Parts: sequence; structure tokens; C-alpha cells
Amino acid sequence: MNREDRKVAMAVGRQIPAITRAVDAIVSGIRKGGRLIYVGAGSSGRMGVLDAAECPPTFGTSPKQVQALIAGGRRAITRAVEGAEDSARNGERDLRAKKVGRNDVVVGIAASGTTPYVLGALRFARGRGATTVAVTSNLRMPVGRLAKIVIAPEVGPEVLTGSTRLKAGTSQKMVLNMLSTAVMARLGHVYENLMIDMMLTNEKLEDRALRILAAASGKSVSAAEHALRAAGHDLQVGLMMLKRGVEAREAKRLIAQAGGNLRGALGE
Repeated sequence: MNREDRKVAMAVGRQIPAITRAVDAIVSGIRKGGRLIYVGAGSSGRMGVLDAAECPPTFGTSPKQVQALIAGGRRAITRAVEGAEDSARNGERDLRAKKVGRNDVVVGIAASGTTPYVLGALRFARGRGATTVAVTSNLRMPVGRLAKIVIAPEVGPEVLTGSTRLKAGTSQKMVLNMLSTAVMARLGHVYENLMIDMMLTNEKLEDRALRILAAASGKSVSAAEHALRAAGHDLQVGLMMLKRGVEAREAKRLIAQAGGNLRGALGE
């Protein structure tokens, strides 16, 4: 298994041009008020759910900005819902409920490239003018013909024949990580390699926030603690305070004046 897993990163690496095009499309769509919507079934659907769920705590985004649909609904996240993936009509129905539009990007995740639920959703998305992306292990399958952008890491046969939760699933996880992280970096939710917009929901993350502020500003941890408290636990505001030597109100004004772009507000 380990020998086979080594092939995954190389297969994903060969898809970087397609991943780049997808990132460009998602950034453009979100800047116009659109959303990133993952659609999948079984293991592929769970990969989408996982990536969407991680975006708000990691990047401080609204749960509405990155969403995921899985065949069979919420129950399918933790257990198999037999036959749920076999209905193209359900894929269309679930995406219709999201009121998908031209600024949205719909990413269909299907290792086989033939999952009816995903095909139905992509067909509907394309009809509504949304940008369609496929993440699959088989370029020559129907999902590739429905998507504007196709990301197809060819990982080869699985150690356990047909178990696409293995190499195919690993490649999907890697691709979705790249999509969401690159998009959020482009949108200003990352400063250098630091999670400047993460949610501070527990003591561990509060401590991490202090270390992020200290590292990004070059100031002491005690100075970072004071700034973070004065900033109302807003890391961007805290960093602006530390780097520009301003009070919280002025830091907020400068960030707003720059359209929420932290680097622009800092003049970097």
C-alpha cells in the first residue's frame, strides 16, 4: 500500500495546470458573490463534506461560501446509503435547492467518472451557467464531458480492487486541499503561510493565534496578546495594529478602506 500511495502525489502534480484553472475560476466566482459547491457520493462525497467543513474554522469564511452535497444527505456522511448515488434526478434536485447561478462553481467528485448523482448535478449546473469542474480518476468517462475543467489524477489500480477510498480518495483529498487553500490565499484569508483569519474557538487556537501574531509582526507574545485583546480577537486587526502602530479603530478603517485586503492595507 505504501508503495502504491507514493504514486498519488506525482499523479496529482501532473494535474497542476488544471487545478490552477479551477482555482482561477473559483476565485473569480466568489469575488462576484458566487460559491464553491462540492458534489459527490460515498467516499467522494465525504471528501467534499470534509473540505467544506474545514473552511470556516481555518479561513474564517461563511459556511455558505464553500458547501458540499452528498448523495443520501446528512445520513450518508457517517454510513452507507445504498443506491443514493444511482439517481441523476436527485443530484439535479439537490443542486436546484441551492439556487445555483452563473457565479457559482460546482465541483463534481467521482472516482469512476460515471456516478449518476454527480452527472445529474453537473448537467444541471452547466444548464444554469455555473462553471463546472470534475475531479475524477478516469478522464475518458462521462463526468469529463460534462465539466468545463477536468482534474484527473490517474492513480492506477487500487491495492484492494475497486476500493476507491484508497489511492483515488487520497488524490481527491489532495486536490480539494489545493483548491480551497489556494482560493482562500488568493482571497486574502492567508498571510504568508499563516492562518490569519482562523476562528479562535478553543484554548489551543487562542494560543496558536498569539504565536501567529508574534511571528507575522516580529513582536513579542505579550505584545501580541495585548493587540489581540484590543482587536476583539480579530487577527487581521491585531496584525495591522502591531505592524502599523495604530489603535484598533484605525486598523479596522484601514482594512475596510483596502476592501478587506490585509496586504493592501499594510502596503505590502
